[in-house]
Amino acid sequence: MSPDTRHHRAASPTRRRDVVVAAACGVFVAFMVGMAYAAVPFYSWFCRTTGFGGIPQIVSAGPGYISDRKITVRFDANVGAGLPWRFEPERTSIEVRLGDVVTVYYTVTNQSARETAGQAAYNVTPTTAGGYFAKINCFCFTEQRLKPGERRQMPVVFFVDPTLVDDAEQSDLNAITLSYTMYPVRQPDKPVADNAPAPQPGRL
Repeated sequence: MSPDTRHHRAASPTRRRDVVVAAACGVFVAFMVGMAYAAVPFYSWFCRTTGFGGIPQIVSAGPGYISDRKITVRFDANVGAGLPWRFEPERTSIEVRLGDVVTVYYTVTNQSARETAGQAAYNVTPTTAGGYFAKINCFCFTEQRLKPGERRQMPVVFFVDPTLVDDAEQSDLNAITLSYTMYPVRQPDKPVADNAPAPQPGRL
């Protein structure tokens, strides 16, 4: 057996090992990228479900009973950079009983001369109250698109969970602030009309 043949046979296992390692690294990188994208909706779902980070819970109906304990709910509204909207609550605060289903309204006005779109991000403070603040319906669930100068009244239907009275750590809680920030939604580019002149027939 020639030295070249022995070297080729010795190198083959090393080459195969390198290929396997490279493939494994590629699969791992692809997996981690996929997990990074999946982590965002999972974290959002987790916050909505548990109230973690001051994110209110999303429910389909009220709790079925009302407590005698009352709490003040304050309303806050903000607009992100680049969105020409006026956004404000109709009332800055109300007093509610725990478990009472309440509807309040926010008003938004497009102050620009073009159609614009936005969507609200939201949270409650103190953040520990997120698990007790529940929304049944909210304009923040969908994108809002306004025509030039359009004014819109948008409802929020919510309640504060009456089980709050059983949480000793929340015994001193007497106010919750519901805060929204409207952020611009990028609109898809409109197709440019083809204004190019029709080609002229060639001359003979």
